[in-house]
Amino acid sequence: MKRYKRMIVFLSVIAFLITIKIVWVSCATSSHGSFKGEKKEIIRRANYLTAKVATSPQDLFNEMPSGIGEQFQGEWALYTCSMTSAALANIAILYPQNKELSIKFIDQIIDIAMSEEIREYDRLRWREDPMDGIYGNRSHISYYSHLAWMISRYKQIGGDGKYDGLYHTLCKSMNRRICQSPIMNLPTYPGESIYIPDMLVAIVALHNYSCQYNGEYSSTVKLWIERAKKVWIDKETGLLASFLVHYGNSAEIEPPVKGSYSALNCYYLSLVDPDFAKEQYECLKKNFRQSFPFAGLKEYHDHTCLFGMDIDAGPIIFNISPSGTGFVIGAATSLEDMEFRNKLLKTAEICGSTVTCFGKSHYLLANVALVGEAIILAMRTSAPQTRM
Repeated sequence: MKRYKRMIVFLSVIAFLITIKIVWVSCATSSHGSFKGEKKEIIRRANYLTAKVATSPQDLFNEMPSGIGEQFQGEWALYTCSMTSAALANIAILYPQNKELSIKFIDQIIDIAMSEEIREYDRLRWREDPMDGIYGNRSHISYYSHLAWMISRYKQIGGDGKYDGLYHTLCKSMNRRICQSPIMNLPTYPGESIYIPDMLVAIVALHNYSCQYNGEYSSTVKLWIERAKKVWIDKETGLLASFLVHYGNSAEIEPPVKGSYSALNCYYLSLVDPDFAKEQYECLKKNFRQSFPFAGLKEYHDHTCLFGMDIDAGPIIFNISPSGTGFVIGAATSLEDMEFRNKLLKTAEICGSTVTCFGKSHYLLANVALVGEAIILAMRTSAPQTRM
């Protein structure tokens, strides 16, 4: 009898907690569906991010979890700068009254991204400081592309010419390296596969530069996209490759095609070629979309992974890829699939749990992975009007 009573109490507690979570999620997502309705929440999230990111380079680096190692700490710190800048630029366009504040903070964040502390991860792998090698031949494409993209967004919303010289040099350097490559792709690190999402940041940056400077480098962007459509498409899924392997003057698709990489590819493509992005987005949903137990994106289309860990996707639970689910919010927003976007934001709330205090909001998970908070805010504010 006592055992039965204990079970009743236990189940009652579980039912109570589930009820609390349902009410929490319902309240937190009640305004989702329009940028007007989401404005207060979006601004509060931006307040939290700027307080965490627009600080000193070392303080930002220290926000990255030490357990992932120095290289990934540096990558995550740069990505946090990049995505926070994208979010702030998007906010400046969605809510023009916030433009001056966005310009101010993006300026500070670009300075942080340029610091020795943040670019150290790239120096360690290439054995050359990316700023010293800007006229050389080593790739550095990850660092250059994110920095150039940040500057392009700074200028897009009305930033001054403070970074113009660097912007010109970065884009000229990336264009030269891409055109000199027989496969028009560059490795993120020496001796590793080519990561297509990293290359797409460079293509987005060159596209933005082209829009701002009379079509300069537009031929490179066009040629890269044309080659992507013809040569780098996975036959099984119809999706752009996640990885390429370089063999002399040619490259081959390296399996697998991953949900996290494909979602990020779709997002970046939506900023350059919306029609191609739309085609890729439909293939992505066909192969990777999952609706149960909640809306999200799988990391693997060809096998089940109920529980797992991936350095790019994060902890995989019931097949769901945390990174893939976050990145596909950007494609859904940019391509105006608001129904799916709202379902994905509900998933983010179920898993992340928003807390609000003193005019700032963030997911509890931001205490572990600040980069995730920056990504989600950049993705959910990537409306069509924020494109170049």
